[in-house]
Amino acid sequence: MVLSKPFWGSLALHIYPDARSVIRDLSPDEPLILNRPHAAARAARFFAKKFPGKSLYAVKANPSPELLQILWDSGITHYDVASIAEVRLVRSVLPDATLCFMHPVKTASAIREAYFTHGVKTFSLDTHEELAKIVAATIDEDGKEAADLRLCVRLRVSSEYAELSLASKFGVDLADAAALLQATRQVADWLGVCFHVGSQAMTPFAYVQALERVRAAVAEAGVVIDMVDVGGGFPSVYPGMEPPPLEDYFDVIDRHFEALPIAYNAELWCEPGRALCAEYSSLVVKVEKRRGNELYINDGAYGALFDAAHVGWRFPVASLLCDNDGEAVEDFACYGPTCDDADYMAGPFVLPSSIRAGDYFEIGMLGAYGTAMKTAFNGFGPALAVTVADEPMESLYRGDRSDPRVSDNVVSLR
Repeated sequence: MVLSKPFWGSLALHIYPDARSVIRDLSPDEPLILNRPHAAARAARFFAKKFPGKSLYAVKANPSPELLQILWDSGITHYDVASIAEVRLVRSVLPDATLCFMHPVKTASAIREAYFTHGVKTFSLDTHEELAKIVAATIDEDGKEAADLRLCVRLRVSSEYAELSLASKFGVDLADAAALLQATRQVADWLGVCFHVGSQAMTPFAYVQALERVRAAVAEAGVVIDMVDVGGGFPSVYPGMEPPPLEDYFDVIDRHFEALPIAYNAELWCEPGRALCAEYSSLVVKVEKRRGNELYINDGAYGALFDAAHVGWRFPVASLLCDNDGEAVEDFACYGPTCDDADYMAGPFVLPSSIRAGDYFEIGMLGAYGTAMKTAFNGFGPALAVTVADEPMESLYRGDRSDPRVSDNVVSLR
Protein backbone atom coordinates (compact mmCIF):
# COMPACT_ATOMS: atom_id res chain seq x y z
CA MET A 1 0.00 0.00 0.00
CA VAL A 2 1.59 3.27 -1.13
CA LEU A 3 0.15 6.53 0.14
CA SER A 4 0.92 8.98 -2.64
CA LYS A 5 -1.35 11.83 -1.56
CA PRO A 6 -2.31 13.50 1.72
CA PHE A 7 -4.53 11.31 3.86
CA TRP A 8 -6.18 11.73 7.23
CA GLY A 9 -7.14 8.54 8.97
CA SER A 10 -6.00 5.55 10.94
CA LEU A 11 -5.55 1.82 10.66
CA ALA A 12 -6.99 1.32 14.12
CA LEU A 13 -8.15 -2.23 13.46
CA HIS A 14 -4.66 -3.45 12.68
CA ILE A 15 -1.90 -3.40 15.30
CA TYR A 16 1.63 -3.61 13.95
CA PRO A 17 4.42 -5.06 16.10
CA ASP A 18 6.79 -2.13 15.44
CA ALA A 19 7.76 0.70 13.08
CA ARG A 20 9.77 -1.50 10.73
CA SER A 21 6.78 -3.74 10.09
CA VAL A 22 4.72 -0.67 9.25
CA ILE A 23 7.28 0.47 6.67
CA ARG A 24 7.49 -2.99 5.12
CA ASP A 25 3.72 -3.09 4.71
CA LEU A 26 2.94 0.49 3.67
CA SER A 27 6.12 2.02 2.13
CA PRO A 28 4.53 5.44 2.74
CA ASP A 29 5.41 8.67 0.98
CA GLU A 30 3.69 10.70 3.71
CA PRO A 31 4.76 10.90 7.37
CA LEU A 32 3.24 8.32 9.67
CA ILE A 33 2.10 8.77 13.26
CA LEU A 34 2.64 5.66 15.37
CA ASN A 35 0.35 5.46 18.39
CA ARG A 36 0.98 3.28 21.45
CA PRO A 37 -2.21 3.09 23.51
CA HIS A 38 -0.56 0.83 26.09
CA ALA A 39 2.04 3.52 26.85
CA ALA A 40 -0.56 6.23 27.45
CA ALA A 41 -2.64 3.88 29.60
CA ARG A 42 0.40 3.01 31.70
CA ALA A 43 1.24 6.68 32.28
CA ALA A 44 -2.36 7.43 33.27
CA ARG A 45 -2.47 4.55 35.74
CA PHE A 46 0.80 5.77 37.24
CA PHE A 47 -0.58 9.26 37.94
CA ALA A 48 -3.98 7.97 39.06
CA LYS A 49 -2.35 5.63 41.56
CA LYS A 50 0.74 7.49 42.75
CA PHE A 51 0.05 11.23 42.65
CA PRO A 52 -1.23 12.17 46.15
CA GLY A 53 -4.24 14.03 44.82
CA LYS A 54 -6.24 14.52 41.65
CA SER A 55 -4.69 14.51 38.16
CA LEU A 56 -6.24 16.66 35.41
CA TYR A 57 -5.07 15.91 31.87
CA ALA A 58 -3.98 19.10 30.07
CA VAL A 59 -5.87 18.55 26.82
CA LYS A 60 -3.82 21.03 24.79
CA ALA A 61 -0.85 18.64 24.87
CA ASN A 62 -2.70 16.19 22.64
CA PRO A 63 -6.47 16.47 22.07
CA SER A 64 -6.83 13.18 20.17
CA PRO A 65 -10.26 11.68 20.96
CA GLU A 66 -8.71 8.22 21.04
CA LEU A 67 -6.18 9.38 23.62
CA LEU A 68 -8.85 11.07 25.73
CA GLN A 69 -10.74 7.79 25.89
CA ILE A 70 -7.61 5.83 26.81
CA LEU A 71 -6.85 8.20 29.68
CA TRP A 72 -10.44 8.05 30.94
CA ASP A 73 -10.43 4.25 30.83
CA SER A 74 -7.16 4.28 32.81
CA GLY A 75 -8.35 6.43 35.69
CA ILE A 76 -8.11 10.08 34.58
CA THR A 77 -11.51 11.66 35.27
CA HIS A 78 -10.69 15.40 35.24
CA TYR A 79 -9.57 17.43 32.22
CA ASP A 80 -7.88 20.82 31.97
CA VAL A 81 -9.47 22.55 28.99
CA ALA A 82 -8.12 25.84 27.64
CA SER A 83 -10.72 26.86 25.05
CA ILE A 84 -14.39 26.42 24.32
CA ALA A 85 -13.40 24.12 21.45
CA GLU A 86 -11.63 21.85 23.92
CA VAL A 87 -14.65 21.99 26.23
CA ARG A 88 -16.91 20.84 23.38
CA LEU A 89 -14.48 18.14 22.29
CA VAL A 90 -13.97 16.54 25.69
CA ARG A 91 -17.64 16.76 26.58
CA SER A 92 -18.55 15.01 23.31
CA VAL A 93 -16.04 12.20 23.88
CA LEU A 94 -16.37 11.89 27.66
CA PRO A 95 -19.84 13.03 28.76
CA ASP A 96 -19.18 12.22 32.43
CA ALA A 97 -15.76 13.87 32.71
CA THR A 98 -15.15 16.83 35.02
CA LEU A 99 -13.98 19.77 32.93
CA CYS A 100 -11.94 22.63 34.39
CA PHE A 101 -11.53 25.78 32.27
CA MET A 102 -8.00 26.67 33.36
CA HIS A 103 -7.09 29.37 30.82
CA PRO A 104 -6.90 32.63 32.82
CA VAL A 105 -8.22 34.79 29.96
CA LYS A 106 -11.51 33.72 28.37
CA THR A 107 -14.27 35.34 26.35
CA ALA A 108 -17.56 35.95 28.11
CA SER A 109 -19.36 33.79 25.54
CA ALA A 110 -16.96 30.89 26.17
CA ILE A 111 -17.54 31.12 29.93
CA ARG A 112 -21.30 31.29 29.44
CA GLU A 113 -21.43 28.26 27.11
CA ALA A 114 -19.04 26.25 29.28
CA TYR A 115 -21.11 26.91 32.41
CA PHE A 116 -24.69 26.68 31.12
CA THR A 117 -24.32 24.18 28.27
CA HIS A 118 -21.47 21.91 29.36
CA GLY A 119 -21.72 22.04 33.15
CA VAL A 120 -18.27 23.53 33.77
CA LYS A 121 -18.01 24.96 37.28
CA THR A 122 -14.24 25.40 37.65
CA PHE A 123 -12.54 28.44 36.13
CA SER A 124 -9.13 30.02 36.63
CA LEU A 125 -8.32 33.73 36.69
CA ASP A 126 -5.46 36.08 37.47
CA THR A 127 -7.09 39.54 37.50
CA HIS A 128 -10.06 41.32 39.05
CA GLU A 129 -11.33 41.98 35.51
CA GLU A 130 -11.47 38.25 34.73
CA LEU A 131 -13.22 37.61 38.04
CA ALA A 132 -15.90 40.16 37.17
CA LYS A 133 -16.26 38.63 33.70
CA ILE A 134 -16.81 35.13 35.12
CA VAL A 135 -19.40 36.38 37.60
CA ALA A 136 -21.28 38.35 34.93
CA ALA A 137 -21.20 35.53 32.37
CA THR A 138 -22.70 33.01 34.79
CA ILE A 139 -25.72 35.11 35.87
CA ASP A 140 -28.86 33.16 35.00
CA GLU A 141 -31.89 34.39 33.07
CA ASP A 142 -33.51 35.49 36.32
CA GLY A 143 -30.56 37.75 37.11
CA LYS A 144 -29.21 35.52 39.86
CA GLU A 145 -25.47 35.08 40.31
CA ALA A 146 -24.07 31.55 40.27
CA ALA A 147 -23.70 30.00 43.72
CA ASP A 148 -21.60 26.99 42.68
CA LEU A 149 -18.51 28.55 41.09
CA ARG A 150 -15.20 26.84 41.80
CA LEU A 151 -12.61 29.52 41.12
CA CYS A 152 -8.82 29.18 41.01
CA VAL A 153 -6.53 32.18 41.31
CA ARG A 154 -3.38 31.65 39.25
CA LEU A 155 -0.21 32.81 40.95
CA ARG A 156 2.88 33.78 38.99
CA VAL A 157 5.86 31.63 39.92
CA SER A 158 9.39 31.07 38.65
CA SER A 159 10.17 28.87 35.64
CA GLU A 160 13.91 28.82 36.28
CA TYR A 161 14.03 25.03 36.65
CA ALA A 162 12.00 24.31 33.51
CA GLU A 163 13.20 23.81 29.95
CA LEU A 164 10.39 26.04 28.63
CA SER A 165 9.30 29.06 30.64
CA LEU A 166 5.65 29.81 31.35
CA ALA A 167 6.34 32.65 33.78
CA SER A 168 5.64 35.74 31.71
CA LYS A 169 2.13 35.44 30.27
CA PHE A 170 -0.15 34.46 33.16
CA GLY A 171 -0.33 34.75 36.92
CA VAL A 172 -0.97 37.43 39.51
CA ASP A 173 2.14 38.80 41.20
CA LEU A 174 2.62 37.85 44.81
CA ALA A 175 2.25 41.50 45.87
CA ASP A 176 -1.26 41.62 44.38
CA ALA A 177 -2.39 38.08 45.17
CA ALA A 178 -3.95 38.68 48.58
CA ALA A 179 -6.48 41.22 47.36
CA LEU A 180 -7.48 39.02 44.43
CA LEU A 181 -7.85 35.96 46.68
CA GLN A 182 -10.05 37.94 49.07
CA ALA A 183 -12.26 39.23 46.26
CA THR A 184 -12.58 35.79 44.69
CA ARG A 185 -13.46 34.20 48.02
CA GLN A 186 -16.51 36.49 48.22
CA VAL A 187 -18.12 35.00 45.09
CA ALA A 188 -16.67 31.49 45.00
CA ASP A 189 -18.31 28.47 46.55
CA TRP A 190 -14.87 26.83 46.43
CA LEU A 191 -11.53 28.63 46.17
CA GLY A 192 -8.27 27.30 44.80
CA VAL A 193 -4.77 28.55 44.10
CA CYS A 194 -2.99 27.33 40.98
CA PHE A 195 0.35 27.91 39.27
CA HIS A 196 2.60 26.50 36.55
CA VAL A 197 6.35 26.04 37.04
CA GLY A 198 7.02 25.76 33.29
CA SER A 199 7.26 22.86 30.87
CA GLN A 200 9.69 20.01 31.54
CA ALA A 201 10.72 20.95 35.09
CA MET A 202 13.96 19.09 35.72
CA THR A 203 13.95 19.12 39.51
CA PRO A 204 11.26 18.74 42.20
CA PHE A 205 12.62 21.90 43.81
CA ALA A 206 10.65 23.89 41.21
CA TYR A 207 7.49 22.98 43.13
CA VAL A 208 9.04 23.79 46.50
CA GLN A 209 9.64 27.37 45.43
CA ALA A 210 6.15 27.70 43.97
CA LEU A 211 4.43 26.27 47.04
CA GLU A 212 6.33 28.71 49.24
CA ARG A 213 4.76 31.50 47.19
CA VAL A 214 1.37 29.92 47.75
CA ARG A 215 2.08 29.90 51.48
CA ALA A 216 2.94 33.60 51.47
CA ALA A 217 -0.11 34.57 49.40
CA VAL A 218 -2.56 32.57 51.50
CA ALA A 219 -1.11 33.81 54.78
CA GLU A 220 -1.43 37.43 53.72
CA ALA A 221 -4.95 36.98 52.31
CA GLY A 222 -6.26 35.19 55.40
CA VAL A 223 -8.89 33.25 53.44
CA VAL A 224 -9.94 29.60 53.44
CA ILE A 225 -8.36 27.69 50.55
CA ASP A 226 -10.15 24.56 49.33
CA MET A 227 -7.65 23.41 46.70
CA VAL A 228 -4.05 23.85 45.56
CA ASP A 229 -3.27 23.01 41.94
CA VAL A 230 0.45 22.57 41.22
CA GLY A 231 -0.17 22.64 37.47
CA GLY A 232 1.94 20.82 34.93
CA GLY A 233 5.65 20.74 34.28
CA PHE A 234 6.15 17.04 35.04
CA PRO A 235 8.92 15.93 32.69
CA SER A 236 9.49 13.16 30.20
CA VAL A 237 12.79 11.70 28.97
CA TYR A 238 14.56 13.24 25.97
CA PRO A 239 18.20 13.27 24.78
CA GLY A 240 20.15 15.39 27.24
CA MET A 241 17.19 15.61 29.63
CA GLU A 242 17.17 12.88 32.28
CA PRO A 243 14.82 13.88 35.09
CA PRO A 244 14.64 12.29 38.54
CA PRO A 245 11.89 9.72 39.13
CA LEU A 246 8.41 11.23 39.21
CA GLU A 247 7.88 9.72 42.65
CA ASP A 248 10.40 12.28 43.94
CA TYR A 249 8.25 15.10 42.58
CA PHE A 250 5.12 13.63 44.15
CA ASP A 251 6.79 13.20 47.54
CA VAL A 252 8.11 16.77 47.65
CA ILE A 253 4.77 18.21 46.56
CA ASP A 254 2.85 16.16 49.11
CA ARG A 255 5.06 17.16 52.04
CA HIS A 256 4.94 20.88 51.23
CA PHE A 257 1.22 20.81 50.49
CA GLU A 258 0.52 19.28 53.91
CA ALA A 259 2.37 22.17 55.57
CA LEU A 260 0.31 24.92 53.92
CA PRO A 261 -2.14 27.07 55.95
CA ILE A 262 -5.22 25.77 54.14
CA ALA A 263 -8.45 23.95 54.97
CA TYR A 264 -7.98 20.57 56.64
CA ASN A 265 -9.90 18.90 53.79
CA ALA A 266 -8.30 20.91 50.96
CA GLU A 267 -7.63 19.02 47.75
CA LEU A 268 -4.34 18.70 45.88
CA TRP A 269 -4.47 18.82 42.08
CA CYS A 270 -1.99 18.63 39.24
CA GLU A 271 -2.30 19.12 35.47
CA PRO A 272 0.08 16.77 33.62
CA GLY A 273 0.13 17.08 29.86
CA ARG A 274 3.50 16.02 28.50
CA ALA A 275 3.98 13.37 31.19
CA LEU A 276 0.75 11.61 30.22
CA CYS A 277 1.03 11.69 26.45
CA ALA A 278 4.66 12.09 25.32
CA GLU A 279 5.15 8.33 25.11
CA TYR A 280 1.88 7.82 23.24
CA SER A 281 3.13 8.77 19.76
CA SER A 282 6.17 8.77 17.54
CA LEU A 283 6.65 9.84 13.94
CA VAL A 284 8.06 7.98 10.94
CA VAL A 285 9.57 10.23 8.26
CA LYS A 286 11.11 9.53 4.87
CA VAL A 287 14.35 11.06 3.62
CA GLU A 288 13.74 12.74 0.27
CA LYS A 289 17.24 14.16 -0.22
CA ARG A 290 20.61 14.26 1.50
CA ARG A 291 23.00 17.22 1.24
CA GLY A 292 26.10 16.58 3.33
CA ASN A 293 24.86 16.23 6.90
CA GLU A 294 21.48 17.78 6.09
CA LEU A 295 18.45 15.60 5.41
CA TYR A 296 15.33 16.73 3.59
CA ILE A 297 12.39 14.90 5.18
CA ASN A 298 8.60 14.88 4.75
CA ASP A 299 7.61 16.52 8.05
CA GLY A 300 9.00 19.53 9.83
CA ALA A 301 8.54 22.88 11.54
CA TYR A 302 4.95 23.31 10.36
CA GLY A 303 4.11 19.74 11.24
CA ALA A 304 4.85 17.50 14.20
CA LEU A 305 8.41 18.86 14.58
CA PHE A 306 7.44 22.38 15.66
CA ASP A 307 9.40 22.09 18.93
CA ALA A 308 12.46 20.69 17.18
CA ALA A 309 12.50 23.73 14.90
CA HIS A 310 11.37 26.60 17.07
CA VAL A 311 12.68 25.81 20.55
CA GLY A 312 15.58 23.50 19.67
CA TRP A 313 14.01 20.49 21.38
CA ARG A 314 15.91 17.24 20.86
CA PHE A 315 14.07 13.99 20.24
CA PRO A 316 15.32 10.39 20.18
CA VAL A 317 15.61 8.91 16.69
CA ALA A 318 16.12 5.44 15.23
CA SER A 319 16.87 4.33 11.68
CA LEU A 320 14.37 1.86 10.26
CA LEU A 321 16.87 0.08 8.01
CA CYS A 322 17.26 -3.55 9.01
CA ASP A 323 20.92 -3.90 8.08
CA ASN A 324 22.65 -0.97 9.77
CA ASP A 325 22.96 -2.21 13.34
CA GLY A 326 26.41 -1.35 14.63
CA GLU A 327 27.12 1.09 11.79
CA ALA A 328 28.90 4.38 12.46
CA VAL A 329 26.59 7.29 13.19
CA GLU A 330 26.83 11.05 12.85
CA ASP A 331 24.84 14.17 13.65
CA PHE A 332 22.36 15.40 11.07
CA ALA A 333 20.17 18.46 10.74
CA CYS A 334 16.85 18.26 8.88
CA TYR A 335 14.81 20.40 6.52
CA GLY A 336 11.05 19.89 6.40
CA PRO A 337 8.99 19.58 3.21
CA THR A 338 7.74 23.16 2.81
CA CYS A 339 9.37 25.83 0.68
CA ASP A 340 10.20 27.93 3.77
CA ASP A 341 13.82 28.23 4.98
CA ALA A 342 12.47 28.39 8.53
CA ASP A 343 11.37 24.77 8.09
CA TYR A 344 14.64 23.64 9.63
CA MET A 345 15.49 21.45 12.62
CA ALA A 346 19.09 21.74 13.83
CA GLY A 347 18.85 18.60 15.94
CA PRO A 348 21.23 16.96 16.13
CA PHE A 349 19.52 13.84 14.84
CA VAL A 350 21.97 10.99 15.43
CA LEU A 351 21.59 8.55 12.53
CA PRO A 352 23.68 6.07 10.52
CA SER A 353 26.34 7.72 8.37
CA SER A 354 25.07 5.90 5.28
CA ILE A 355 21.50 7.24 5.44
CA ARG A 356 20.26 8.43 2.05
CA ALA A 357 17.17 9.39 0.06
CA GLY A 358 14.46 6.75 0.29
CA ASP A 359 15.37 5.67 3.84
CA TYR A 360 13.03 6.01 6.81
CA PHE A 361 13.66 6.85 10.43
CA GLU A 362 11.49 7.14 13.52
CA ILE A 363 11.37 10.19 15.81
CA GLY A 364 10.20 9.33 19.31
CA MET A 365 8.34 11.04 22.16
CA LEU A 366 6.12 13.19 19.95
CA GLY A 367 2.83 12.43 21.66
CA ALA A 368 3.03 15.73 23.55
CA TYR A 369 2.48 18.81 21.39
CA GLY A 370 4.12 17.30 18.29
CA THR A 371 1.20 15.53 16.68
CA ALA A 372 -1.20 18.16 18.07
CA MET A 373 0.57 21.04 16.31
CA LYS A 374 0.57 19.82 12.70
CA THR A 375 -0.64 22.43 10.24
CA ALA A 376 -1.58 22.29 6.55
CA PHE A 377 0.96 24.91 5.45
CA ASN A 378 1.96 24.28 1.82
CA GLY A 379 -0.47 21.38 1.86
CA PHE A 380 1.84 19.12 3.89
CA GLY A 381 -0.31 18.55 6.98
CA PRO A 382 -2.09 15.19 6.78
CA ALA A 383 -0.64 11.99 8.15
CA LEU A 384 -1.84 8.45 8.57
CA ALA A 385 -2.02 7.18 12.16
CA VAL A 386 -1.34 3.52 12.90
CA THR A 387 -1.16 1.54 16.13
CA VAL A 388 1.99 -0.30 17.16
CA ALA A 389 2.59 -2.68 20.05
CA ASP A 390 6.26 -2.07 20.83
CA GLU A 391 7.64 0.15 23.56
CA PRO A 392 8.31 3.89 23.15
CA MET A 393 11.96 4.87 22.74
CA GLU A 394 12.04 6.25 26.28
CA SER A 395 9.79 5.70 29.28
CA LEU A 396 9.39 6.84 32.86
CA TYR A 397 6.88 4.11 33.59
CA ARG A 398 8.28 0.70 32.59
CA GLY A 399 10.21 0.28 35.83
CA ASP A 400 13.51 -0.45 34.07
CA ARG A 401 14.96 3.06 33.99
CA SER A 402 18.08 3.80 36.04
CA ASP A 403 17.86 6.71 38.45
CA PRO A 404 20.03 9.40 36.77
CA ARG A 405 21.16 10.66 40.19
CA VAL A 406 22.84 7.35 41.01
CA SER A 407 26.51 7.13 40.08
CA ASP A 408 28.76 4.11 39.86
CA ASN A 409 31.60 6.30 41.17
CA VAL A 410 30.50 6.73 44.76
CA VAL A 411 32.85 6.50 47.70
CA SER A 412 31.11 5.25 50.81
CA LEU A 413 32.02 7.07 53.96
CA ARG A 414 31.64 5.05 57.15
